Amino acid sequence: MSRSERKIDHIRHAISHEREIHNHFDDIEIVHQSLARLNFEDIQMNIQVGELYLSSPLFVNAMTGGGGEETMAINRNLAIAAKETGIGMAVGSQMSALKNVEERKTYEIVREMNPEGVIFANVGSEATLDQAREAVRMLHADALQIHINTLQEMIMPEGDRDFSQRMHRIQDIIDHIDVPVIVKEVGYGMSKETADTLYQMGVRHLDVGGRGGTNFSRVENMRRERAYTSFNNWGIPTPVSVLETSISDDLHVFASGGVRNGLDGAKAMVLGAKGFGMAGSLLKILVNEGREALTEEIHHILHEFKIAMMLQNALHPKKLNGKPHVMLGYTKQWYDQRMN
Repeated sequence: MSRSERKIDHIRHAISHEREIHNHFDDIEIVHQSLARLNFEDIQMNIQVGELYLSSPLFVNAMTGGGGEETMAINRNLAIAAKETGIGMAVGSQMSALKNVEERKTYEIVREMNPEGVIFANVGSEATLDQAREAVRMLHADALQIHINTLQEMIMPEGDRDFSQRMHRIQDIIDHIDVPVIVKEVGYGMSKETADTLYQMGVRHLDVGGRGGTNFSRVENMRRERAYTSFNNWGIPTPVSVLETSISDDLHVFASGGVRNGLDGAKAMVLGAKGFGMAGSLLKILVNEGREALTEEIHHILHEFKIAMMLQNALHPKKLNGKPHVMLGYTKQWYDQRMN
């Protein structure tokens, strides 16, 4: 199977497979505050996350590209929706375009459709410094995501098996590239040990990519003759991963993986995240209902988030951090064993 065919296969499986029955954001309850003191119209949504300036904490997270006309159409519509709603956007892995010039247009369409927007480039941890620079140039990107997806690669029939040079390559990119670097998981979450290692390397932006959204173990298992089903529930749920990685005020954490709505985004920021990404749920709306429905959904999510801010008297998204909340069930058990 070619790389472009695999990209299309991923999209088909990602929008069709069922999510976990329990979403761990339901383990978090924000404590209601009755005495609102703000004018809703005065609430600000823009936020600075380290070196990044975003018009809202929500961004469209990495999904696709490199799959010919079909993925180009998806990225075109995602970029238009991001422009219309004023939010940032990450593209899927650009490794295919770095290896096949014909696939560049499936990514370049994002900057073409959204010339003034905040866009994150994306490469795998196998990328060299030169490839990372080219990925940024391709999109005139504002930041670079480096995705780490060890388990996905191990289950993927044609996946990588050698990660012995990963740390060296990531360090080289961090030390020499001239845009912020966001190290991103793809659905398995990040531990405090991982966060600490990356922080010591100089990383200041993480996307935890926690368990709860698109499950790439299941996606890749659907493509195998004999599945490794024992890994279908592997990983750290997103709210837990936010707690695990909030190790320093200058390590800026994005929450993604299973974020369903603006309230989940607010919960992530109460726990310590500086922003939140959504991918699979937005892709499903785009594919099934069209771009106008997607734009409407993004506006709805942003309004939900703003209502949560109002209910916590948070004039700015950063003011949500540490607001009164309760942890229940699995998340509370994990917190008690790992962080107390």
